[in-house]
Amino acid sequence: MAEFEQPLLMLIDDEPAQCRLITALAAREGWRTLVVSDSETAIAMLGTRQGMQLNAIILDQWVPGDDASTLIAELKARRPALPILMLTTSASPLLAVEAMRAGATDYLVKPVAPDRLMQALRAATTRETPRDELAPLTEKMSSNPDFESMIGAAPTFRAALAVSAKAARGHSPVLIEGESGSGKEMLIRAMHAASPRSRGVIRIINAGATPANSIESVLFGHEKGAFPGAFDRQIGALQHCDGGTLAIDEIDRLPISVQERFAESLMRSDVRPVGARHSFKIDTRIIAASNLPLKDLVAAGHFLPELLQAISQVTVALPPLRERLGDISALARHFLAQIGEQPGLRPLGITDGALSLLSAYDWPGNVRQLQAVLFRAAVFCDGDALTSGDFPQLSNMLGGPDAPVLQMAQEGVGVMLYTADGNLRPLEEIEADVIRLAIGHYRGRMTEVARRLGIGRSTLYRKLGELGLGDAA
Repeated sequence: MAEFEQPLLMLIDDEPAQCRLITALAAREGWRTLVVSDSETAIAMLGTRQGMQLNAIILDQWVPGDDASTLIAELKARRPALPILMLTTSASPLLAVEAMRAGATDYLVKPVAPDRLMQALRAATTRETPRDELAPLTEKMSSNPDFESMIGAAPTFRAALAVSAKAARGHSPVLIEGESGSGKEMLIRAMHAASPRSRGVIRIINAGATPANSIESVLFGHEKGAFPGAFDRQIGALQHCDGGTLAIDEIDRLPISVQERFAESLMRSDVRPVGARHSFKIDTRIIAASNLPLKDLVAAGHFLPELLQAISQVTVALPPLRERLGDISALARHFLAQIGEQPGLRPLGITDGALSLLSAYDWPGNVRQLQAVLFRAAVFCDGDALTSGDFPQLSNMLGGPDAPVLQMAQEGVGVMLYTADGNLRPLEEIEADVIRLAIGHYRGRMTEVARRLGIGRSTLYRKLGELGLGDAA
């Protein structure tokens, strides 16, 4: 690829080690990186020949010169269309709000995983609706997740919660399969909180974000001198979580050699650190998560059948958000209530038109993406409620307000009484829709749902079972 065809990134940072890391990561995706160490040089660089070729900017919060928000505003004033990503060690909502209002496109919490950085750059430069934007920040809003705080009335989702709630009370390994952003980590924490090990430690390791050459040591630990650079003895996650829960996200990304060791360790209920002569008995509960169906990976030869058997005594399938669009109303109100409690923000409502727009999108980034999009909209909203006008990017992607898909979504607001041929729908279907609507409107507070519907709580749960809506209780 010729130099002028490569996208150009300007990195504003005065930390040499971090500059080398980001430059190397960007190079893997074909980016050239121009490094400047302070705000004055960065502003001056915009007017140069190289500066006119920039495709994106990454700046560190602590860059010398102006504070980050002031620098972002200055850069946006000079180059309004240029995406700007801010690097910081803080997950403060207030800092995120200030940066976004100043013009930041995204907000990356250090240390940034390679995949997260590349996704942020791709999202910024391709104008796609970001999947994981603000993920480290928005995930902190659900500080103590449990099954009650997992919002949704779709039968497949409630069935997944029912399986998880039952499995939580045992000690068997659990495999959770679902697309990125569908709620796997929240479900992991809810299961741990509801388990007999709730007072024990829980640790979640993302295999996809952990370097392949260190994942073995992270899981099993190592002895001093076991390999070059092993200056001290390290306790691995399997041993550290003895008596508690170890969750491994993106387990499909484990190298085959590590899969073999892991399967053997689970079958023997022991762990042998790298370089150690003896094994240690452990009682660690394993919850594995995968974005991809592991059976397909086994068939393709990319995942060991022995490991799949060891981790899948119970399997939970989380549906993607596009398969439970009826839950968007409840999720949106739930997230807006959480967002309104964050510093620098306030409680907001949401109109039916905005909900129609949200329901017309297929959400490739699932619930996490919905949460991030709502957060961004709330940051810039001047009214008391979000309207469809607060989601211009979504509207443009769907063809504008006059697009057929948006008109169909608008017609779907509320409860439909008639079928397409003009006949009344069965009473059972209408009743199921009313209950779903009530659960969404009152954000899953079942006592309030029962009171507003004028029925007892036990009657509500009986109807949930009869109508096939399911329940995690």
